Amino acid sequence: MSSFFSRYFKFGSQNMAIDLGTANTLVYVQDRGIVLNEPSVVAIETLNGIKRVKAVGDDAKLMMGKTPDSIEAIRPLRDGVIADIEIAEEMIKHFIRKVNGKKTSMFRPPEIVICVPSGSTSVERRAIRDAASNAGASEVYLILEPMAAAIGADMPVTEPVGSMVVDIGGGTTEVAVLSLRGLAYTTSVRTGGDKMDEAIVSYVRRHHNLLIGDATAERIKKGYGIATVPADGVGELITIKGRDLVNGVPKEISINQANVAEALSEPIGAIVEGVRIALENTAPELAADIVDQGIVLTGGGALIQGLDAHLREETGLPVSVAEDPLTCVALGTGRAMEDPMYRGVLMTA
Repeated sequence: MSSFFSRYFKFGSQNMAIDLGTANTLVYVQDRGIVLNEPSVVAIETLNGIKRVKAVGDDAKLMMGKTPDSIEAIRPLRDGVIADIEIAEEMIKHFIRKVNGKKTSMFRPPEIVICVPSGSTSVERRAIRDAASNAGASEVYLILEPMAAAIGADMPVTEPVGSMVVDIGGGTTEVAVLSLRGLAYTTSVRTGGDKMDEAIVSYVRRHHNLLIGDATAERIKKGYGIATVPADGVGELITIKGRDLVNGVPKEISINQANVAEALSEPIGAIVEGVRIALENTAPELAADIVDQGIVLTGGGALIQGLDAHLREETGLPVSVAEDPLTCVALGTGRAMEDPMYRGVLMTA
């Protein structure tokens, strides 16, 4: 492991840390910070039976739900792990090329650190490692997502103090208790931003006979998502457009934030339950530290309005949102790559 770090300071190094997320992929380059943040989406075009990559990232996401039969917009990760290894490889290759620009030939192949969900299996981790290797990495190291999130949120992970992080990503929610560079307890709940989008789609369909797309559901979640019913019982009004399932024609309706809170109650309930289970399984001394340190929320789901207050009410513990929850995992993965203090958290297998 020491040779891994000594090589980091060679001239011309372009080593990378990648937060390979279900919803978004962020790339951190040594000494430059986060240089890329794009959706984990690949658009594949099929012509005369031959498949080729048409677009990746931002360009591909714009096509989701709007493609002709010859083009398919695919998300190669599901629940935080690779579901389609070939397309994931293409996506990682594209992002590496985009980060390096035309200078690729000047640099040796990069060493890459990638974060993985704590609940991922050895097979799933092997798929992530193989995808990065095939995309051109000279060496691949893994770091557990909750550890990366905690480092990115400046939590005291190297000290003999218990602290809890809840990282709510697109595919999974990682709940972990950390101490002395290790995970004292961790659980991976297969609920995240995607499940929240699905819950909104399902709610609108069930109550209004209106079919909306994932992009519309995501817009509602980001703009109006709320963990509990607003104080006035209604909240803001939201206009949404979709297809009327009765008449089969486009239609516009209005819902309110209380409806969104109702739609999100099940996925948010699953996250709260994951936190409860983690607290029940935490050693007494670490639990005592968490009473003082509190719980830190990271990931895009941490931005749901009132989620911190809801968790505070459910657990009776202090709950805070990290300074920049969307980039915590990428920042932590980058810091683990650069700082010898964190070398013990990286895995080679």
